[in-house]
Amino acid sequence: MVSDGVAPASGAEPLWTPSPARLAAANLTRFGGGATYAEIYARSVADPLEFWRAVWEFTGVIGTRGDRIAVDMDRMPGARFFPDARLNFAENALREDGDGAAIIYRSEAGGARTLSWRELRRDVAAFAAALRGAGMRAGDRVASYQPNVPEAIVAVLGCAAIGAVWSSCSPDFGVQGVLDRFGQIEPRVFIAADVYQYGGKTFDQREKIARILERLPSVEQRIVGPGDWESFLAPHRGTRLAYEPLPFDHPLYILYSSGTTGVPKCIVHGAGGTLIQHLKDHQLHCDIHPGDRVFYFTTLGWMMWNWLVTVLASRATILLFDGAPFHPNGNTLFDFADETGMTLFGTSAKYIDAVAKAGLKPRETHSLESVRTMTSTGSPLVAESFDYVYEHVKRDLHLASISGGTDIVGCFVGGNPIGPVWRGEIQCRELGMRVEVFDAAGRPVRGQKGEMVCTMPFPSMPIGFWNDPDGGRYHAAYFERFPGVWTHGDYAELTVHDGVIIYGRSDAVLNPGGVRIGTAEIYRQVERLPEVVESVVIGQQWEGDERVVLFVKLRDGLTLDLATAERIRAHIRANTTPRHVPARIVQVTDIPRTKSGKIVELAVRDVVHGRTVRNREALANPEALDQFRDRPELAGG
Repeated sequence: MVSDGVAPASGAEPLWTPSPARLAAANLTRFGGGATYAEIYARSVADPLEFWRAVWEFTGVIGTRGDRIAVDMDRMPGARFFPDARLNFAENALREDGDGAAIIYRSEAGGARTLSWRELRRDVAAFAAALRGAGMRAGDRVASYQPNVPEAIVAVLGCAAIGAVWSSCSPDFGVQGVLDRFGQIEPRVFIAADVYQYGGKTFDQREKIARILERLPSVEQRIVGPGDWESFLAPHRGTRLAYEPLPFDHPLYILYSSGTTGVPKCIVHGAGGTLIQHLKDHQLHCDIHPGDRVFYFTTLGWMMWNWLVTVLASRATILLFDGAPFHPNGNTLFDFADETGMTLFGTSAKYIDAVAKAGLKPRETHSLESVRTMTSTGSPLVAESFDYVYEHVKRDLHLASISGGTDIVGCFVGGNPIGPVWRGEIQCRELGMRVEVFDAAGRPVRGQKGEMVCTMPFPSMPIGFWNDPDGGRYHAAYFERFPGVWTHGDYAELTVHDGVIIYGRSDAVLNPGGVRIGTAEIYRQVERLPEVVESVVIGQQWEGDERVVLFVKLRDGLTLDLATAERIRAHIRANTTPRHVPARIVQVTDIPRTKSGKIVELAVRDVVHGRTVRNREALANPEALDQFRDRPELAGG
């Protein structure tokens, strides 16, 4: 073992182990009383009530806890945590005060701002008072269509202070993508940026916003651009910050599923469950301490933004970057890390791969002295990316591949700051999460691939789906395959190190660059085009990632030429996001379907990847699959 705690990359030795000094200073060491991670984990799932009580106490949750830690733990769904508690998410996030930095912001265009804790509290107080002045009450919805700017943090905390429910989309979403989401939840307040910048370009949003608002009749208060923002807050400057004490399960966020089988499902997350799950993620698994500076490259359309907001509750500083990570070059985020004293560098597997392919060697060009932890999520981090980080980014670094999702606004598996990092593996199942891998018969297995499941309730389970009064859609989404067990939809394996390897989604959800995309969102756009009769879209494994491939059946007599392909791409980009745009578009003469008329995406994907298709007899037209095999259009880069 080398002196900085790093071993050479090999299967026999870990890539990194924490030094004695880091072990001694880790929050998890103090929380576990010096026990090993395996021992702490075993206790956390053997006695979950005692574990979550200990997390509440250790992280200093502000609120009235009540006597009961959880009820109906034998029901999944149905269990409830801290049923007698009252708390406010914003009060927990704003426990710090003074002149220290709460938010440090940079944009690709050179914008730079810092908000102190005192200034953040001042602005949140004004925004909360303005909401109250506009007649907003606990449970009312606020919709945000903003870039990753400090005003979004102010607004979400102002909503939480009064008990309003926050929901957001990033500005690269098209009109229909926004309406598919916000149209379901009927927001009373709509916040948006009139322009945003990305990749060196400025995008004027005003025409899109006007079209959205025309079809959101529930909106009573529009805050579009900096002028509206200041006008909304100005009358309430100087107002004292007041927090509404609310039940543990009071709704905080509405997040969205990927929209695979229709419009996205609206997933409602409670304030208490989100708070305590994130505090555990941050302090025990990411070793975040007061005064740390925590960054995640994200947008308001990804749950990692919600995860980042809660960093404030650990008295740590949020680092915001708005723009393209490779503008003007691939050093942008590493420059940001050195400039700000970043302690946690949060990114995606796709970004790490892109930096590696660009030939960058930050270890030679940057200090990165302050960076203790790098987290990666969005898609599986391949073994070669582990090698790259330790060879070319930093040697003494806790590299934590983490995974969970929108569904739980947190992680099932993640980092262990007191344990070794093994090449290609997520280090651990997270504390309090009884994660298993099931075979097709629902039996737990180790050392082989299967369905990743969770067999015990946890606080950040959704409190439900919006407009799902009997809970039927919620139950169908997670509990239908294995009754009483959360089935997450990841294809995974438990390793000999008690780590986890995730091989991708086990359903048809697309995952380019780690961004989950539902096929139905693409179908709704493509099949609006008059030249397209129908289509099927899949994810093709490509160079350690996944790329979107769209197969189209055109009207009789039409051929897919470059102009038609570009028209399809432009329409998808305009109405969804750039991530939805296919890397390849291929013409076919027929789309395979089941006898009940459902498009069989998984069968198409299997054929493209050279795998055997099971249950061809279930198809109405199994011969249609043959035209997807050995397509030369899918062999090139």
